[in-house]
Amino acid sequence: MNEWKQRLTDRLEPALRQPDPRPHVSAYHDMPYAIFRYPPEDEFALRREVGLLRTRLEQAGKRVTVISLAECLQDALAAEGLGPEALAAAERSVGLAPTIETVAQVLSDYQPLDDLVAACIPPDADPLRDVAFIVRAGALFPVYRTSSLLEQLKGKVRVPAVLFYPGESDGAAGLRFMGVLDAEHNYRPRIF
Repeated sequence: MNEWKQRLTDRLEPALRQPDPRPHVSAYHDMPYAIFRYPPEDEFALRREVGLLRTRLEQAGKRVTVISLAECLQDALAAEGLGPEALAAAERSVGLAPTIETVAQVLSDYQPLDDLVAACIPPDADPLRDVAFIVRAGALFPVYRTSSLLEQLKGKVRVPAVLFYPGESDGAAGLRFMGVLDAEHNYRPRIF
């Protein structure tokens, strides 16, 4: 069994199975979420394991909501009239960097990603029963850093949530998104 799969089954799953998982995933009452780090190249294997984890948790009485950041990104861009053709045309006319900045601005100002993620949580969510999995973070690369998302979700997500993060560790609390970007060291959620 590889290292991340061992962490998923031996550390994360037992924490989420608790009657009240919040203190097991975070030390902050207004940030009941954690980060599960895995190598970006293992994306498809991770998706399979997340599906199996979801099934095991549901069999244990939890309700699991899976939130795809790729779908949130697609919805945000579509709401602003920025489908694939429009993005390709923008990249051809103004270049890659300004197009990336436009997408980042959409996710920050016009269709805030944190609002889109929070809206996916069921309205009747119970922190003792519900768990949210935030997946497909790699779709945000290189446009939007997940450290921003986690900080902006503070106080909006009241159920235990896990961001599945494609990246590398850098020290005790640092993460390098996709193993490429400079490490962010301001992650407050627990890193599994």
